[in-house]
Amino acid sequence: MAAVETDRDAPSALCSEFLNFSAKDTAAKWLQVSNLPKEVYQHLACYVPKIYCLGPNLNPQNEDLLAPLLLQSPLEWYLCGEEPSVGLAKLEQNNQPSQLCGHVFKVGEPTYSCRECAADPTCVLCMQCFLGSVHKEHRYRMTTSGGGGFCDCGDTEAWKKGPYCQKHEPNISDSSQKDPLANLSDEMIARTYNVFSIILKYAVDMLTWEKEDELPEGLEARGDTYYCMLFNDEVHTYEQVIYTLQKAVNCTQKEAVSFATTVDRDGRKSVRFGDFQFCEQAKSVIVRNTSRQTKPLRVQVMHSSVVAHQCFALKALTWLGQIIRYSDALRRILCQVGLQRGPEGENSSLVDTLMLCDSKMWKGARNVYHQLFMSSLLMDTKYKKLFAIQFAKNYERLQSDYVKDDHDREFSVTDLSVQMFTVPSLARMLITEENLMTTIIRTFMDHLRHRDLHGHFQFERYTAQQAFKFRRVQSLIGDLKYVLISRPTEWTDQLREKYLEGFSAFLELLKCMQGMDPVVRQVGQHIEMEPEWEAAFTLQMKLTHIISMMQEWCSSDERVLIEAYKKCLSALTHCHSGFTDGEQPITLSMCGHSVDTIRYCVSQEKVSIHLPLSRLLAGLHALLSKTEVAYRFPELLPLSELSPPMLIEHPLRCLVLCAQVHAGMWRRNGFSLVNQIYYYHNVKCRVEMFDKDLSMLQAGASMMDPNHFLMIMLSRFELYHIFSSADCRKRYNRENANKDVVQQNNTLIEEMLHLVIMIVGERYTAGVGQVECFDEIRREIVHQLCIRPMAHSELVKALPENENKETGMERVIDSVALFKKPGVTGKGLYKLRPESAKMFNLYFHHYSRADQSKAEEAQRKIKRQNGEDSVLPPPVLPRFCPLFASLVNILQCDVLLGILGAVLQWAMEPSGGHWSESMLQRVLHLIGMGLVEEQQHLLSSAEDNDTNFNFTLKISRPGEAPANTPSILALLETLQNAPHLEVHKDMIRWILKTVANIKTTRECTASAPPSDSSGHSQEEVSIGSTVRDKDKAERKRKAEMARLRREKIMAQMSEMQRHFINENKELFQQSLEELDPSTSSTLEHSPSSCDSTLFCVGPRRWRAGGSDRRQVVTCILCQEEQEIRIDGKAMVLAAFVQRSTVMSKNRKRPPHNPDKYDPLFMHPDLSFGTHTGSCGHIMHSHCWQRYFEAVQAKEQRRQQRLRVHTSYDVENGEFLCPLCECLSNTVIPLLPLTKTSCSVCVCCSSEQPDLSQWLNITSLQMKALLSAHRKAKAADADGVDDMDGVNDCPPPDGFKLDYTPKNPYSSTIKEMLTTFGTATYKVGLKVHPNEQDPRVPIMCWGSCAYTIQSIERLLVDEEKPLFGSLPCRQDDCLSSLTRFGSACWTVSSHATVQNHFIRLLAALVPDPRVENTPCILDIDMFHLLVSLVLSHPAVFSLDSSGLSADTAQLHFLHLVTVAHIVQILLSSVPGESLILPLHKALHVCFSGLREVDSGWHLWCCVKAGILPYLRAAALFFHYLNGAPAPPELHSVGEWEALCGYLCLPSNLLQLFYNNRDKASLKTFCEDNDLLILVASRCPKSGGDKSRAPTLCLVCGAMLCSQSYCCQSELEGVDVGACTAHTFACGAGVGIFLRVRESQVLFLAGKTKGCFYAPPYLDDYGETDQGLRRGNPLHLCQERYRKIQKLWRQHSITEEIGHAQEANQTLVGIDWQHL
Repeated sequence: MAAVETDRDAPSALCSEFLNFSAKDTAAKWLQVSNLPKEVYQHLACYVPKIYCLGPNLNPQNEDLLAPLLLQSPLEWYLCGEEPSVGLAKLEQNNQPSQLCGHVFKVGEPTYSCRECAADPTCVLCMQCFLGSVHKEHRYRMTTSGGGGFCDCGDTEAWKKGPYCQKHEPNISDSSQKDPLANLSDEMIARTYNVFSIILKYAVDMLTWEKEDELPEGLEARGDTYYCMLFNDEVHTYEQVIYTLQKAVNCTQKEAVSFATTVDRDGRKSVRFGDFQFCEQAKSVIVRNTSRQTKPLRVQVMHSSVVAHQCFALKALTWLGQIIRYSDALRRILCQVGLQRGPEGENSSLVDTLMLCDSKMWKGARNVYHQLFMSSLLMDTKYKKLFAIQFAKNYERLQSDYVKDDHDREFSVTDLSVQMFTVPSLARMLITEENLMTTIIRTFMDHLRHRDLHGHFQFERYTAQQAFKFRRVQSLIGDLKYVLISRPTEWTDQLREKYLEGFSAFLELLKCMQGMDPVVRQVGQHIEMEPEWEAAFTLQMKLTHIISMMQEWCSSDERVLIEAYKKCLSALTHCHSGFTDGEQPITLSMCGHSVDTIRYCVSQEKVSIHLPLSRLLAGLHALLSKTEVAYRFPELLPLSELSPPMLIEHPLRCLVLCAQVHAGMWRRNGFSLVNQIYYYHNVKCRVEMFDKDLSMLQAGASMMDPNHFLMIMLSRFELYHIFSSADCRKRYNRENANKDVVQQNNTLIEEMLHLVIMIVGERYTAGVGQVECFDEIRREIVHQLCIRPMAHSELVKALPENENKETGMERVIDSVALFKKPGVTGKGLYKLRPESAKMFNLYFHHYSRADQSKAEEAQRKIKRQNGEDSVLPPPVLPRFCPLFASLVNILQCDVLLGILGAVLQWAMEPSGGHWSESMLQRVLHLIGMGLVEEQQHLLSSAEDNDTNFNFTLKISRPGEAPANTPSILALLETLQNAPHLEVHKDMIRWILKTVANIKTTRECTASAPPSDSSGHSQEEVSIGSTVRDKDKAERKRKAEMARLRREKIMAQMSEMQRHFINENKELFQQSLEELDPSTSSTLEHSPSSCDSTLFCVGPRRWRAGGSDRRQVVTCILCQEEQEIRIDGKAMVLAAFVQRSTVMSKNRKRPPHNPDKYDPLFMHPDLSFGTHTGSCGHIMHSHCWQRYFEAVQAKEQRRQQRLRVHTSYDVENGEFLCPLCECLSNTVIPLLPLTKTSCSVCVCCSSEQPDLSQWLNITSLQMKALLSAHRKAKAADADGVDDMDGVNDCPPPDGFKLDYTPKNPYSSTIKEMLTTFGTATYKVGLKVHPNEQDPRVPIMCWGSCAYTIQSIERLLVDEEKPLFGSLPCRQDDCLSSLTRFGSACWTVSSHATVQNHFIRLLAALVPDPRVENTPCILDIDMFHLLVSLVLSHPAVFSLDSSGLSADTAQLHFLHLVTVAHIVQILLSSVPGESLILPLHKALHVCFSGLREVDSGWHLWCCVKAGILPYLRAAALFFHYLNGAPAPPELHSVGEWEALCGYLCLPSNLLQLFYNNRDKASLKTFCEDNDLLILVASRCPKSGGDKSRAPTLCLVCGAMLCSQSYCCQSELEGVDVGACTAHTFACGAGVGIFLRVRESQVLFLAGKTKGCFYAPPYLDDYGETDQGLRRGNPLHLCQERYRKIQKLWRQHSITEEIGHAQEANQTLVGIDWQHL
């Protein structure tokens, strides 16, 4: 440690040395010396250890100041030969700006790709370039970058059009591409060359240096301090590392977290500093602790000088990257230096050294040098090419290093392949010169060594190590994809040769896959272990696009296609050479035909689903037809040598396997097989699996006799014995065997018929049928939309993507579908155009069983609605290509007709399980296909008299074999009337009708000369039309009868209803009143309100008659009815109390300390309030208590079983409403309307005192009360009655101080009053419940006021009238809450409440005896009004002088209103001009509220200012006194009515406009991408990029969710940034937008949360959570308003509760870490 001490002792010496240093002189000295490298190394050896790594904590501020001064500055002086700032500026000025943008993306930055113009999906633009390019008007996709790529703007090979944005547009005038070095002087070039070669060599040596305690020659190590350096790996978790560090270097949890974060980010971090022994000890602890399960963490003890030089080496590379930005010439020189070969020859350049040591370096070093490569080598076209060649030469070594390494691909140099291989010209050059394609495939094969005896890949029993390797080796397939992604337009001989060599290597790979993972049917017992199947399918999925691209490459050149076809065929023949081994040949004969084949049973032998070679050949075969090579060069093709039976054998086995799985014959093979079959048909794999198997069968069948083909097929389906017997038409005489076998055979027959339909009917592959590729997509879309209307994303998922992630859907969708926009919920949908439905084919080959039945149902329904026949005939199909033309003959061959005849014969008798409906349906479909085909032939043969397809003739011949069996046609005629075939009637009728039409057509064409084709159509029409007319009349009659029946039923129903209402008249009357007291009561009591104005406050207020006060409700738990009475059983309302900041105007205010805070006066900024909401369901209090006890008991049992949270927290008193499962945490007691305490008749109002008299009386009462309280206090304190200090105030008349009013409420009601009061107090202040606390009543009044205010705000925001528009749950909640407020004083200490009242009144009428009353500007007036009115009864109960409580209420209202006026004037009126009206107003108000005439403008502003307060007051008194609202208040304009209702003179209020802040969410970005750009930094750890940036929608703060760097502690628990923020900003409730996932997150408390649909939609009206689809998103105002409304209604917690109840997976998420 001594060395360090001396360094520390003499900072002054060091400083003076630094101050005397001159970069200019050093550079001048360097210009003179002969051995520059030695000189520079000496300088570095001297200064680097003085700047870097001087203590345990690296000190970047110091380093960042000193390094440029002492180390970089001399280099820059030497380079420029003058003041660097001047020299570099000159360079920049002379530089031709590059046309390449080259902006390197950070993690999470938005990137844009144009779906129309990009050469491939890896071509992206940064935001600046995108906004300045033509592509922003095109169809683009937006994604967030994973970091590391760069912007392709200016790269002409990356874009089909529009390669430049406005900024990088090339300069037309200076088109001459001259060498950038021409601008520099020779000396400058030489100096640059020297500096760059020395510094780059130094940096490369230091970063690849492996010794821990010595340095390269020329840099000697100084001192003897060491660092214990911990390196990152991807095996150990954060938790393991944190735990280990705490033990090894005994640091705190916080320090360990920061160490771990840095290690993860930079790849290494020193965890200890000191002498060798000290560091070695820490190392051994770390190694010991982490080596139990896995390999240990990598730790090295390194000399501090080594670390210092490594730190500077990184700095130097960054410096090089900055310097070369000034000029292309400097970039070029750096590339030259980097790629220059050293003396050792091959692979000796500095760039090679870096690449080959890549996996030995730590993350930070890799990142820095990759950045340098990107900004130098990849930005210079000449050197990019040279670098690509080096990269390809070393490809195998680099990939092997990567596979062994454990870091993610983005930190490996192999990740740069995407930058080179996707450039078409480079890719072609690398294929021809470096044989890249073969290299990639061979490297891939080398890593998958695990094979079985036949040389197939074997993934069974993979070790974890092998599985890890398999995952990593898949990136090679990605590289192959990049190389193939753009097809060549011109082929050279060399390219052909190398491509075919690569193709051969690829065939070797496919040979290893052909037949892998074979399965054998389990018989007897279930399979014991599920075999491994996923690896093989992963490989298949990864290769899908490669196989397709290989075929596209082949199709672009005829010679390549022919060669590839031959190679593929020979590879397949080689695989099948053991084709007939051990399988004995047999002969099948049927219907007079016979064929030789082999005996093979799928249900007994091995069969594999992986046949990539056969499928590739099928694809190439179709291409031969599509490109017409098959017809132009038949002599070059081995078509005559093909053995069709061999070609079809394996694909047929595969399809039979699927059929048998459907038939349930393979149940004992477990799920692995089911999954394989699922993926075989799945849209991700089917293009190169199922579809190609079908093509292969079509290819084989087109080269065989159809009878032979069908017999082989029957044999493989194991159905041959059923159809070949002589009396097959009488099936099941012999075979009344096992029910299961019969069932299986039925399914197999159905599947076999379906396969025949597909072989003949699937002609939408280019090359099989005469179609274009978009016909195929159009047909897919039509069939998807036939199931139901679908959203854009659903359609995209149902269509196969090509290698560019495109489906080609946009080109055709509008021709077949119409788009319907979404509302506030739901998505936009595409609906099929009616004219496209004629393409519908019930047996479409990509339908699953479920899809098929849905589509059939939907199509029949549409036809019925349009009043057409509901028959679904086979559609008209395109023609086959010549190579496949013979397939139609399958329809008219003897074997098929024999099969069809047999099934129809069986159908003569009701089933009994011997045949099935769907079997018959398929048979009818096949007959229909034959007829449609014949019609098409007739139409086309009108030109070329070639009618060899005569299906009608064949089906009308009687069968031969068993003598004279009836013909198919005769069978159909019979079946037409069979009662058990009702379902198939329409199809049979359609067939017979079509047969008749065809016959007439044939006769006409035969008799008339061929030219006249109009004759037959007439006749055809007439036959058709008579049948049609009959049908129409029949249908009309049915419809009429149905209508009459409907009307009759409706009449009966309404009669019954009327009857019921008459019987239960009283009931209905009652329930109507309950529902809407305002309407029914205004009608009844119109006489009593003789002055025709309704007042809700004051002596003249509306009073309830007896019938009005009665309220009968039903308990939801026991269903008993109960009247609400003061002395009755308590009825309660489920309620949810929560802290709220919804109305807050100041979110910066820190939360109060709950123990000391006095909530009596609410500040006008309403920063925290307590809101009460309810679902409006009513229970008996005892029923509720029983229910809640049951919930608690259940919770205790549950906690013993499982340790997850439920959606409600029982410990906090939460429960779900038993009826609607709404989250609740307490109950509000229901109380009747209070009786009016004024017992004197109403006319006594005249004798009530006016304001000033009343104030006098009240102040006397207050004095008396205060002195009484002080007496009591003093007595308590001293125990002696010394009354010296307290002046005794005598009470005024009729005011009894010692009177204790009796509590009118029943015991259960009292108990419930306490329950709700305590709950409000507990939640509102976040304290433990305490019934005696004096703050309980205050919190209750506050909650009442706050809830009314928030509902008033809500009504304003939604532009609804004050009364009549609230849903009844809110209505009930407010009325119970206000009535509870007026009763809650009865269960508190009366003295406390009286004391509160005195303090409250003192705020309005100053009283010298009351201390610390707040300033009038710091009181929210509505809260004051509510508290005054609700606490007054406690004082009023002592008064028996005949004063009316109503008068008091009116006076309170007047006083508070005046105070509010003053408050508004004081707070919002700057300047002197308004002091005068203010004085006037104040003067007037206090002298009895006389009217002041003042400017009209003033008056307008005033009204707007005080309106919210008045509206809230009206709601409050309405619910308190039960006065119905006047009808004017049911509409939106309201001023006069409001003042009248509140008994105020309507022009009393000359006030000023108070600008109120709305309690709304933040308004924010219209487009999601701007948001993403803003949100990429973590607010805490400075420069680090945030992983999950999250925006608080309440206050607009940007947070960094789900990461260690931003965790904080809250009440002793570690929580994530969002959870912590909710407690500061939303009182525990929060709404966040997770920017990169585009999802809205709701949080409540620490354990509850849910995700909600974001307000951003794409052009198809869909949200894109997780930004997976990448369509541009825009803000949808309606959806945003919906989220706003949830927030304002305080429904977030409820929403979360419902979501968690509905979806149990949400409960398991650790919300507190978000």
